[in-house]
Amino acid sequence: MAALLRSARLLKCSPAALLQVFGNSRHVPAAGRLYSEAYGVVPEQRGLVKDEPSVAVRSKQAQQFDWALAKLDSSVRRTGRVTKTLLLRIFHDICRTGYPSGNQALLLLRSCGSLLPEVPLAERIELSQQIWDKLQELGTTYDVSHYNALLKTYLQNEFRFSPTDFLTKMESANVQPNRVTYQRLIAAYCEVGDIEGASTILGFMKSKDLPITEAVFNSLVTGHARAGDMDSAEGILSVMKGAGIEPGPDTYLSLLNVYAEKGDIAKIKQTLETVENADILLMDRDLMQVVFSLTKASHQQHVPEIVEHMRHERGYVPDAMNLCLSLITHGHEETAFSVLKSFTGLLVESQTSDSPDLGNFFLRHCANMDKPVENIVGFCKDLKDSGLHSSPLQFTLQCALEAKKTGMAVELMRSMKEEGLPLRPHYFCPLFTHYQKDKNIPGTLQALRAMQELGVASDVDTFSIYILPSFPSVDSARTSLKQTACVSITHTHTWFKSLFAGLQYFCCSGPTEAPFVYLYDSINVFIESRKCQIGSSLLFAENVAYFLYNLIDSLNETEVHSKEEQIREYFGLLKNMVRWQTLKHSVVNRSVCLLNRICLGPQQIGLEGKLSFLEKTLAELKAEGKPASSTLKKVITVLCSEERALELKTQYETDMTPAAYATLINLCCRHDNAEEALKLKMELARKDSDAALDAQKYVALVRVLSKHGKLEEAIDMLKEMKEKDVQLRDSTIGLLTLTMNTAAMKGDANTIRRLQETIFTLGLAKPSSNLCSPLIACYLESENYAGAFDATVEVQKQYNQMPKIHDLICGLVEKGDAELLQKVMEFLSQERGEMMMLYDLYFAFLQTGRYKEARKIIETPGLRARPTRLQWFAEKCIAAQQMEPLENMVDMTVKLFECDRDDMYHYLLRLCKETNDWQKAEATWMKMQEENLAPRERTLRLLADILKNNDKEVPFEVPEVKEPIRSDSMGMVLSPAPYDTLIKTLLASGNIEDAMAVKNIATDHIPGFSLSDNANNLLIISQVKRCQMKDAMGTLKGMLQADQVPTQLAITRLVQGLASEGNSQDIQEAEALVKTLGSIKLSSMLFVNNTALAHIKNEDIDSAVELLESFYIQNTENQKSSISFVFRKVLDANNDAVLDKLSAMAERLCNHFASYRAATDLFLIYLDTGRTEEAKFLLQRCAAVNEQKDTMFTYMLRAAQQPGQVNKPSLPDMCRMKYCMFSPSLSTGLDKDFSSAKALYERMQAEGVKADELTLKRLALLYKEAGETVPFEEPPESFRFYADKLNKQRSESMEPANN
Repeated sequence: MAALLRSARLLKCSPAALLQVFGNSRHVPAAGRLYSEAYGVVPEQRGLVKDEPSVAVRSKQAQQFDWALAKLDSSVRRTGRVTKTLLLRIFHDICRTGYPSGNQALLLLRSCGSLLPEVPLAERIELSQQIWDKLQELGTTYDVSHYNALLKTYLQNEFRFSPTDFLTKMESANVQPNRVTYQRLIAAYCEVGDIEGASTILGFMKSKDLPITEAVFNSLVTGHARAGDMDSAEGILSVMKGAGIEPGPDTYLSLLNVYAEKGDIAKIKQTLETVENADILLMDRDLMQVVFSLTKASHQQHVPEIVEHMRHERGYVPDAMNLCLSLITHGHEETAFSVLKSFTGLLVESQTSDSPDLGNFFLRHCANMDKPVENIVGFCKDLKDSGLHSSPLQFTLQCALEAKKTGMAVELMRSMKEEGLPLRPHYFCPLFTHYQKDKNIPGTLQALRAMQELGVASDVDTFSIYILPSFPSVDSARTSLKQTACVSITHTHTWFKSLFAGLQYFCCSGPTEAPFVYLYDSINVFIESRKCQIGSSLLFAENVAYFLYNLIDSLNETEVHSKEEQIREYFGLLKNMVRWQTLKHSVVNRSVCLLNRICLGPQQIGLEGKLSFLEKTLAELKAEGKPASSTLKKVITVLCSEERALELKTQYETDMTPAAYATLINLCCRHDNAEEALKLKMELARKDSDAALDAQKYVALVRVLSKHGKLEEAIDMLKEMKEKDVQLRDSTIGLLTLTMNTAAMKGDANTIRRLQETIFTLGLAKPSSNLCSPLIACYLESENYAGAFDATVEVQKQYNQMPKIHDLICGLVEKGDAELLQKVMEFLSQERGEMMMLYDLYFAFLQTGRYKEARKIIETPGLRARPTRLQWFAEKCIAAQQMEPLENMVDMTVKLFECDRDDMYHYLLRLCKETNDWQKAEATWMKMQEENLAPRERTLRLLADILKNNDKEVPFEVPEVKEPIRSDSMGMVLSPAPYDTLIKTLLASGNIEDAMAVKNIATDHIPGFSLSDNANNLLIISQVKRCQMKDAMGTLKGMLQADQVPTQLAITRLVQGLASEGNSQDIQEAEALVKTLGSIKLSSMLFVNNTALAHIKNEDIDSAVELLESFYIQNTENQKSSISFVFRKVLDANNDAVLDKLSAMAERLCNHFASYRAATDLFLIYLDTGRTEEAKFLLQRCAAVNEQKDTMFTYMLRAAQQPGQVNKPSLPDMCRMKYCMFSPSLSTGLDKDFSSAKALYERMQAEGVKADELTLKRLALLYKEAGETVPFEEPPESFRFYADKLNKQRSESMEPANN
């Protein structure tokens, strides 16, 4: 084929002559789904040969594929796109196993295209190349589906390539192209207007008898237009009709796109009108492609006219956002902004916050793509003036700082200053952090100059945390600042305050010599600066004095003596400036599988012999005058003829027991003898009024009586069942349905109604679709559809059931009764909603072969996939082996919002397997490739089974399932699973020795046996419990080498165990190992807290303090991370010496570094442990703790899980009342303590604290339950409404507890 293409330039072919179509099925590419966007990169060869992965690795592959698919699919469902970060994370997680499957490769490649609207086209190609090469290196085998995905990548990313070279590389890799390959090669030729190349492939497809689908015609429309032949492009539609294919939405979309490239708005309007008249639906997503084509061709002036045609259907907002992102990526932000403003009205309706923030995604992407600042400022001004965003400039500045774009950030701050907006010192912190990491002193000075130019005064945190660490010494800092004049005279006071605060950090975290050197230089600078008249500043003196006190307090006696001269010099310089302060510091079933025993019953005797034996025994007993009731019952049971049984009953009247009567009644019912059955029942009642039949015999009696017109007697039997409390089981309820179906076949609606009414009124069974369906079926059998509809309305109103609705709609569609059908649809819409009604109508059209009408229904704007409904119809088609309606449903749902395409094709393949139709299965595989679908392993295995069973080649790598091993001794099938289950059971009970013994046995019987992930995780936990930390570390390393994933619990227990032994080195090693696992979510403080505890265990308290303090000081992002775990462990150990140093550290962080989390954690731990006085004293020393609303709220939420916690006396009033607006919702709502709730509400009223709506709603309920009048207006909405509202407001504050 490649050679043929090379000579194609010598040919002059018309593609119209080659368009011989085989079949008329439409193959439309999917849109908007994860599976429908795909890309790849040309490889040089197929996957490298590697060892086969183990069973555990294959299992992990399947799990990873499902996990990755779920993550990507979730992102696409919510936003219609994926981020490059998420894609790379999944890529690295998949590569970590070392054995990526072909399915995983497809999933990754197909996510490198239009699902990445924020990524430039060149980067997408580069990313897909990286993925392709790496997976090939790891041994992934590429088949034709991967190459087809590759072609999709080129087309979507507008990558120009040689189709000839592409085919050559496929041939060299021994991969044969298929119909989808040729279709996409045609599209590639047409993208550049090469009709000759496309014609060559068309001729080849014709020679191979490959069908020419709608996708080929769509490509030819584009090809002729780009070749400058618009007449031929328009003429393709006539060629399609001549070939028996009606142009669909995608064909008209191709035509609209080529008109858009020409800027021919008149033709676009004419085509849109033609589409509307032809009753063809173009979705908003389709029109967005036209907008994109217009903009790229510099005809953006026509965009508003296209936007006006959009209907804002379901999914419009995420699609429009993605269009904006794509336009920005391609350099058309002005057009993107006009599109943004066209749908902001929809966003305003869903806005719940008082401060609007619409357009965040737009501003962020503009910043990330380095758009001109003047343009961005203009967008911000427009958004703010329109009331769509409360602070657009501030948000864009945040984005620029996060992206480390210094120039843009400074220009934005300049614009903010011009607008009169305040500039804060912390705006520059991300810039300083970036320069600090690179030790970029010029960059730091440049940022300082920008601060000075903008009139922003640097604060303590800025200098101490971000600026000073960039310099090697204070002297170099002073010199650089003087040379560049970055610090003005008016700012010197603030700078020296900052400097001393920074020295406090050096004192606590650096070598002993460092603070003295820094301090000496700093005091010299201070003396030189006395001419600035700041030396007498009391505030400055207090800061220096506090620093001196803490410096000396941190030194031991030897260090004080060695530095006595320098210390005295400091005091001489600071005479009369020292203010001494005294500080007071005071101080967390596994189940075992059972085996069923199968017992063999006794051998059965021949029926005739048994009957003869029983009759002989009965006669002997009668002759001897002995009781014969038991034997009589056995004889009746064996007899198949009721006449003979009745003769025996007459002959042995005195020996008849209730059980014998019941058996005889059942026999008569089986033989449809209603008279004798009723007579026997009456005799039984006379002999024993308390005797009751079992449920099955009662229902059999009801059935035979109702069948023979004895309805009242049948109803009496039902009433007797209720009186004697006879319970119905599912099997007997099925017999009741059968009874009513018998009446339905006779058209006896009255009998059905009476039986249903009696059954449901007496409560013998709950109304169900099966029990209610006979009444509807009664009318459907006689084609009385009006009566069936009336019965449906009746059943719905009385029993809230709607059976046989599908059969009713199908009957009306076939009959053509449009008026009654309209009534049914209106009724369904009212009762079940419009979407469910549309599905009912859609399935009826499919069932009756009205496929054109069905397509119109499924393309209704706003309709989304309902998996349970689609599954119901698919299972119905599979059971009835109806291929045509099922196949049409699969084709029609290709653009259905949120439709799982793998599920749809799996249904189709199941039916192919049922009918053994390998041709249809093979065609289905082609369709899956046309859609660019990444099928799950179950689908691939099913398709492979169909092809293998028919001796056909499987064109892809089949995911294998490890066969179980057969035991030689007993011939039993033993897989590794039973051994693994037993090992896990033993480990769960702490029995490590026996577990390891079982492992050894398994290894002897099963070569290559290894513990599963769960078993190894249990082993780690068990080893930690026994303090076998070296063994536990070895197990962890073994898991990672075997590509197994440890659980969060196992890692946490291991790290905590290492901390309890003071093994900080192994904690660091464990942290390094775990960093390779991207998919495990561990507490952000797990390693920090436990490393600190390890230092404390080793009595190296200074190292623990240094670790924790530097953790908070060096990174502002850590301010929400909690060390309460450390405080609690120290308090539990009653280690006052450690507690004193940790509390001093917490106060230091709070008062000098504005880092409040450590002090807040200590305060709350004091409360939890009942140390009220210590908590009060800490609150006095660190008043800022009282302002930590988020942490306090989270604490109160947790405390409220135990009744009475929030209102207990140990919680200081100043804290409880500050947050008491939440406490009734959280505490009294659980306690149901009305008196406490009432008192608390009155106290809130007295102190002017406003309660939230959820609190008022719960308080109102407590008032009502107590029988008192509600003293306020009760919020009108539901509890759920206000709970969701409150949760949304607090979602960012309520972070999970660390450790």
